[in-house]
Amino acid sequence: MIEFQTITDGEATLDEIASGDLRARISRLGAEMISMARQADSDWIGFLYRDGEIAPPASGWANHATVMGYFLHRLWHEQSVYRDKIIRGGNHGFLRHFFFDEPRRIDDGLVYSVPADRVPPEAYPLRVAVELSYRLVDGAVRIEFAFANEEPELAAHVSFGVHPGFAVASLADSRLLLPPGRYRRYFAPGNFLDGRTEVIDLAEPGMPFAKSGLPDSFLLGLEGVPDRTIVLESPARRSRVSLDFAEVPFLTLWSDGDNFLCVEPCWGLPDSNPPVPFEDKIGIQRIPPGGVLRRSLGLRPEILA
Repeated sequence: MIEFQTITDGEATLDEIASGDLRARISRLGAEMISMARQADSDWIGFLYRDGEIAPPASGWANHATVMGYFLHRLWHEQSVYRDKIIRGGNHGFLRHFFFDEPRRIDDGLVYSVPADRVPPEAYPLRVAVELSYRLVDGAVRIEFAFANEEPELAAHVSFGVHPGFAVASLADSRLLLPPGRYRRYFAPGNFLDGRTEVIDLAEPGMPFAKSGLPDSFLLGLEGVPDRTIVLESPARRSRVSLDFAEVPFLTLWSDGDNFLCVEPCWGLPDSNPPVPFEDKIGIQRIPPGGVLRRSLGLRPEILA
């Protein structure tokens, strides 16, 4: 049984869903999950970086699990041409700065909505609405995007994802276990694709990169990875998060060196240098006229013995 609660913390409004020993808190600013916690004895143990903290830090990355869309990462000179119109925006699109209305309650979670007529036209020119749901299912947090293309004759193109930073005692302590398979790395100096790629064959679970390179981000295509279950452990914190990315085509790994590691499910990639039209971006997702695009992921936090 799911328990619901609304919390006001200063100027922030948080929606809480809880079931048994699992709890999630979502801010109405950006529909961002700011806490994912499990109860151990009488304490709640958070799994996100700065879990549950509202005030920004003195320095460094200030988010928890940013929602990205209708594009993600960066646009060249913060703009792109789409169907002869200009899309403008900073990193990851407008959703992260959108103030959502009170979410709709469903049996196992919450649904946040952006109707098509509330999408800023300079941020995205077509009539495409989105619903973002957070559900507690079988001891995991499931997140689903549902983009509805209300254009009767035009296909719509979007890219989107989530930018969660998972708490670790230190990067040295963390263990990231990517599943075996064939990965394609996309090089993006300055956060823009330059056309170079590299195929990486991973024979056993692990991380084929030096953690010292994480400030530059690793962008990975997962087409050649049959089992897209990723595990991140921090033995010193006694924490493990299992990530169900079965529907996820791309993955971004990033950290600025602080006590977190971002493992980001992405439906799309950054802009290119030189740029291409928005609808031709690598990894862009297509929604047919009148169609709905649904994609989801799962996060299962565990406290280790």
